[in-house]
Amino acid sequence: MRTATLGPAERTAALAAMAERELDVLVVGAGVVGAGTALDAATRGLATGLVEARDWASGTSSRSSKLIHGGLRYLEMLDFALVREALKERGLLLERLAPHLVKPVPFLYPLQHKGWERLYAGSGVALYDAMSVSSGHGRGLPVHRHLSRKRALRVAPALKKDALVGALQYYDAQMDDARFVTELVRTAASYGAQVANGARVTGFLREGERVVGARVQDVESAQEYEVRAKQVVNATGVWTDDTQGLIGERGQFHVRASKGIHLVVPKDRIHSSTGLILRTEKSVLFVIPWGRHWIIGTTDTDWDLDKAHPAASSADIDYLLQHVNSVLNTPLTRDDVQGVYAGLRPLLAGESDATSKLSREHTVAHPAPGLVVVAGGKYTTYRVMAKDAVDEAVHGLDQRVAASVTEDIPLLGAEGYKALWNARARIAGRTGLHVARVEHLLNRYGSMAEELLDLILADPTLGEPLPAADDYLRAEIVYAASHEGARHLDDVLTRRTRISIETFDRGTRSARLCAELMAPVLGWDKDHVDREVQHYEKRVEAERESQRQPDDLTADAARLGAPDIVAI
Repeated sequence: MRTATLGPAERTAALAAMAERELDVLVVGAGVVGAGTALDAATRGLATGLVEARDWASGTSSRSSKLIHGGLRYLEMLDFALVREALKERGLLLERLAPHLVKPVPFLYPLQHKGWERLYAGSGVALYDAMSVSSGHGRGLPVHRHLSRKRALRVAPALKKDALVGALQYYDAQMDDARFVTELVRTAASYGAQVANGARVTGFLREGERVVGARVQDVESAQEYEVRAKQVVNATGVWTDDTQGLIGERGQFHVRASKGIHLVVPKDRIHSSTGLILRTEKSVLFVIPWGRHWIIGTTDTDWDLDKAHPAASSADIDYLLQHVNSVLNTPLTRDDVQGVYAGLRPLLAGESDATSKLSREHTVAHPAPGLVVVAGGKYTTYRVMAKDAVDEAVHGLDQRVAASVTEDIPLLGAEGYKALWNARARIAGRTGLHVARVEHLLNRYGSMAEELLDLILADPTLGEPLPAADDYLRAEIVYAASHEGARHLDDVLTRRTRISIETFDRGTRSARLCAELMAPVLGWDKDHVDREVQHYEKRVEAERESQRQPDDLTADAARLGAPDIVAI
């Protein structure tokens, strides 16, 4: 397995390599499903390419609730198969595939009715735990427990006394979704996949009815490549219909976008040692621990406007504040909100009653010879979706191909992580970093943290925190550009780190220093640095303006006031 460094030179080499010889599989779209598909194909020994028009996880896969969960509410819908599958995947990720990235998180479910509700909800949570253990990968999480109102308020003092008569506490898991996808891409590259972001598919290559590859444009140099492949996998999420439109094929289903928004508030605004899950009239509302912050979400509304930059309106923000404040002693206000982000869920909408009910299920189809499409599903089950997509592609390959092995393939950083975690105090002593800094690096990079420590050893100034976002070290900014494929300031502030949603200034005070740290790696001069900073500042202002608008139409128009630094 080779080192998976995704710097500028490696990106150029990957595009050239994809154009040089026919691939077995070309994956279009590097969200979690596309990245997982590339890893699945590469680890079966297939010559694999992965292209992404913007940045890794720049769509839905960086804007989720950041949970790895079985979907407790799907039990109520009697969707046992989906829950069982998701719980197995949760266990695999926690125990084997990504223990450095996926962590347990507790949730409190307040009960509002005496007697029957504890029996009803308690039975559901007990079944959830039992299904987790029966999957063979669920023993790493504590089982649920019943709490009286007094004990629940001791765990979550922020709750109003009259908001509950008791509670249940159970465990799920969480991760940084964009970082997870970056590690998926790097793991695929380490097994031989050729990967390139900023590489947009402009059309498909055809021989008669058969799709035999794609025309790929480097969006920064405008250079065009013809990438030939025996099978192409469309894994473009909410852009699935647009990508299918490039071949003029109408599939058996469509992908509908549903907008979900999230608020980020400082940890001290809600006094609780546990996350919360609250019922609303439409769905559930999560209050999720997130480092020194809370994430509050989410909404679920139809969206048919700009897919690249879904906008959160003032009404969306008010909706979340209203619902969370209904149970809090000290209400949150707009001034408490550090960050806001909006994402689009790719929901399946069929041509018939049968397919319209697919919703959070996923599906794989072969709409044209040489072209596979995978859509729907949920983040937690990305590996199953990827396996199914490659299984479908294999049917079109004239060769014997091994079965999927990703159940046993840890992501980069997983191997050796636990040993390094045990040695974190010694590492702190050796490097001069505080042990909390070492823990931060290990929980973001796993054993790959050694590469960041090498950067700091070579240049001790990189061990200093960013002045306006001191959760992050300067080395992380350099590493994002040199090893993780970050091409623009926005990539670093929004996805490689979460500075854009974790600071009240939304990253504007960190922008110039970060751009200057990236500049030597990416070959930027002063004018280029200025351009990146100005673009980011305009983006933040456009987002702030959109969040002052009353509805989706006006919010979308305001957000589009800041163009992308590279037109897609």
